[in-house]
Amino acid sequence: MKRKMITILLSAALAGTLMSGCGNAASTDGSGSEASSKAVSRSASESADSSVSAVSVNDDQAAADKVADLIDAIYVQEWTEETDAQCAEAKAAWDALTDAQKALVEGENADPDYFGRDTGDPSADDPLNADEIGENEILVVSFGTSFNESRATDIGGVEKAIQAANPDWSVRRAFTAQIIINHIQARDNEKIDNMDQALSRAVDNGVKNLVIQPTHLMHGAEYDELMDAVEKYKDNFESVKVAEPLLGEVGNDASVVNEDKKAVAEAVTAAAASEAGYSDSAAAAEDGTAFVFIGHGTSHEAKISYSQMQSQMNELGYSNVFVGTVEGEPEETACEEIIKAVSDAGYTKVILRPLMVVAGDHANNDMAGSDEDSWLSMFNASGSFENVDVQIEGLGRIPAIEELYIAHTADAMANA
Repeated sequence: MKRKMITILLSAALAGTLMSGCGNAASTDGSGSEASSKAVSRSASESADSSVSAVSVNDDQAAADKVADLIDAIYVQEWTEETDAQCAEAKAAWDALTDAQKALVEGENADPDYFGRDTGDPSADDPLNADEIGENEILVVSFGTSFNESRATDIGGVEKAIQAANPDWSVRRAFTAQIIINHIQARDNEKIDNMDQALSRAVDNGVKNLVIQPTHLMHGAEYDELMDAVEKYKDNFESVKVAEPLLGEVGNDASVVNEDKKAVAEAVTAAAASEAGYSDSAAAAEDGTAFVFIGHGTSHEAKISYSQMQSQMNELGYSNVFVGTVEGEPEETACEEIIKAVSDAGYTKVILRPLMVVAGDHANNDMAGSDEDSWLSMFNASGSFENVDVQIEGLGRIPAIEELYIAHTADAMANA
């Protein structure tokens, strides 16, 4: 109805302009009607320009809304036979927009950053979806990230390390987040297998011995979904073995730690201290600096793993290390609680770093983003600290973490 009314007004305005022009040609008898006619003509022209502008703005928003709808349609966790075509359609529609139209894209999950944000060179990443696998495969399964540089460095770093340690096996990749798979495919035309696709590829290639190495931090919801997918395919292989996630077994309470948690705690703390220019965490503490390592958080029962990581930090004597989570689960890991804990401990400088395998969306936005609800913004807004800095580096790029994954893979292979 709005578009029809604009069209009617535009036609009327143009008609008025023509009528004024006809009257103007005859009105030269000195009676003053010529000036009046010019004023009417100018007014009608301005009205027409305004109507044209309104139509243009309306068309811009309509084009942007179409792209937003197409993005929302692929922002889903389930792959269908239409997904590939939907990804291609969304990208083509985005490319057809002007810069002004792109800025107007906004939907339930859509925004200009979906296609427009620069997250690094996609060609640096290897999706590891080739056939000709052979009889022995190691399938490295990650949640995934749409941040190209982090995907190549953090996830790719783990995959390359496992391949180098097992030259007689073929390493392949799967992501468990279809939303992320669709994002990468639509934006960069890079296709990454989901679990079903990766397992079907293994079956089609005649794989006999399959080892699955999750890069997930813990035995949480993503790990459970992985195990459900494996259950459907396990009878297609002679052997299927699933290695431990990074932090190993969960345990019953916050006091339970293990060698995996110790190794991760030591590795991430050493990397953070080195990146900040300190010899170790003790030197940082003497300088009044605290490290805050931020995980995702979860409502899954495995959330106790974060509390255990804090216990592990304490046991190692890392008094200036605090473990938080984006989701604030467990409750003591919420940002407000961590700010209070760091402040009460007397530290005046803070370094935020992800306790995540990949420095993706959570690290770049929830931790280090410019919005007022990011951890960086909230730490600064608290007024409790002289300086707050960030290190946007995932666990997957730390050599000691890569070695731990290699050890987990080897343990799985060794188990009958």
